[in-house]
Amino acid sequence: MDIVTWKTNHTRWADFILVGLFGQSQYPALLCVVIFLVFLMALSGNALLVFLIHSNTQLHNPMYFFISQLSLMDMMYISITVPKVLLDQVLGVSTISVTECGLQMFLYLTLVGSEFFLLAAMAYDRYVAICHPLRYPVLINRKVCLLLASGCWFLGSVDGFMLTPVTMTFPFCRSREIQHFFCEVPAVMKLSCSDTSLYEMLMYLCCVLMLLIPVTVISGSYSCILLTIHRMNSAEGRKKALATCSSHMMVVTLFYGAAVYTYMLPSSYHTPQKDMVVSVFYTILTPVLNPFIYSFRNKDVTAALRKMLTFKSTLLQTVTHTTQCRLPPL
Repeated sequence: MDIVTWKTNHTRWADFILVGLFGQSQYPALLCVVIFLVFLMALSGNALLVFLIHSNTQLHNPMYFFISQLSLMDMMYISITVPKVLLDQVLGVSTISVTECGLQMFLYLTLVGSEFFLLAAMAYDRYVAICHPLRYPVLINRKVCLLLASGCWFLGSVDGFMLTPVTMTFPFCRSREIQHFFCEVPAVMKLSCSDTSLYEMLMYLCCVLMLLIPVTVISGSYSCILLTIHRMNSAEGRKKALATCSSHMMVVTLFYGAAVYTYMLPSSYHTPQKDMVVSVFYTILTPVLNPFIYSFRNKDVTAALRKMLTFKSTLLQTVTHTTQCRLPPL
């Protein structure tokens, strides 16, 4: 066995080193606190949105079902990367095992792919609701919603099963330092000592398909929606349709824009610093923004939130009054 083969086999299962977000920060402790607060906001905001949708019967319709799926994905999405980043900073550790790296990569790719297709399903839902309102209860019923959501999760997992095993079986005989804060495919591939050009081309084609199909559905849906809105005689109906669609388009622009930069632009456009900034944007900030986009811009969700807060306040007052009445006089 020659020395190169021995080194390749020996280092294949050695731990990776995540460079992380804090190495170049002048105030790592402050940045850690900010990321922790953003993480809590993302979890609480998305969990609250899911709770409101499932507990309020007025929100039991296809649009909010898909929004609850999006919030669920966002909670899982941010939980894959941020806790590891924060824990490593607190403990002063920066290593990640090959198994943990592969699992993180698989879950990340699965959720990204699932969200691509979910955003397309949400656009189709809005198309049917606005362009074919009379047929909407038939075309988008509960069974169809479950099939669409299941299909999104399945197609996302296909992406994870395709890219993760191939990426993790390449020999890594260069530096073990991943210039990132989590195991993202392009960052890990840079460590391989073998020729990855063919795989990178196949990954590029895969990402094009993963983006092209949802983007085609979204573009076609919103083209028809804009034409329908233009023909509407009711100013109130036009305003409501635009408000509903604008929220979704904001999320689509944020998510797809970052994905195009990461997976479709040539490597000459990339630097480790730029890649980490973009990754922070769509792995940490986007899950925080989604609940605000869909709640504060939506009258139904804000009404459900006010109703829940009013109910809790009334319940608390009733319990307090009952407790005081039962207390024996001094």
